[in-house]
Amino acid sequence: MLSNSYSEGKENWRDNVFKNISTGTNEQLYFRQFLASQDFSPHTVKAMIFDIRKFALYFTVVNKEPFDCSRITTMDMTNFKRYLREEKKQAVSTVNRAIVSIRRYLDRLVEQGILKVNTGKVVKELKRQQLVPKGLDRGQVRKLLREVDLRNDVRGKAIFSMFLQSGCRVSDLVKIELHDLIISDRTGSVVFRNGKGNKERQVPLTLECRKYLQEYLSIRPPVNNKKLFIGERGALTDVGIRNLCNKYSCICGFKIYPHLLRHSFSLQFLKDTNNDLVALAQILGHENLNTTKIYSQKNNSDLAEIVEKLSY
Repeated sequence: MLSNSYSEGKENWRDNVFKNISTGTNEQLYFRQFLASQDFSPHTVKAMIFDIRKFALYFTVVNKEPFDCSRITTMDMTNFKRYLREEKKQAVSTVNRAIVSIRRYLDRLVEQGILKVNTGKVVKELKRQQLVPKGLDRGQVRKLLREVDLRNDVRGKAIFSMFLQSGCRVSDLVKIELHDLIISDRTGSVVFRNGKGNKERQVPLTLECRKYLQEYLSIRPPVNNKKLFIGERGALTDVGIRNLCNKYSCICGFKIYPHLLRHSFSLQFLKDTNNDLVALAQILGHENLNTTKIYSQKNNSDLAEIVEKLSY
């Protein structure tokens, strides 16, 4: 139904969410004010902009009129949801995120008195089966660390150790500053500041992780930068970490990315602590224990093994 222009404009999302899209007079102003009024992370802002742009483009193509929030109907959002899922074959999580983004934006416009009602309020998100997160198995972790060791990649060893032994997010890792590390002969911890939801947490570090961090600190470039991990052009960024993961994905022959390493830590932690969800939630920085419970679910192979043990 829509042309390839549907995904057009993603590169210039920072400049104008409605670039090359016909809109009402104040749409850009309304959306700019919405973003300014919210304490969104950069990642959330980018996702929100992409979702609203996607819907605005859909709206103008299907309705053959400029995008105007006051003319959004429940049918528009219901059809948009169906279009993303059935025609574009987008993941349930992607579709649901778009619906939530639009609803949040319209809610704000209602609060400001710009709209009388949020027509997206009654549009339900798609149901999805909660899947057990996948992680690397012990053999894959061993291969990864061995390949890092064979290349004498001291920084890489410290980075992967942080992921695998503290369960941090990539956003946590790139924000670590030297003073956030507290390491002594017998103990150590790291403070993750301004994590998701601007929360701060302190996580203990294993002996092995402390060892790798100390090795890295001994060869860390003597630059005038407070960040712990340094690259060729200064502090290591999210992109730099993902490039490192991609490099070792090719070397090891299996996919490696930051959140997979966080999942790997979480799954192994529960195995080794007899399902201590409270402790895991504290380490991961989860406010709601239900968020952590997903790691305690059984995968299909675990269920099959349990079923095979049944006897009457």
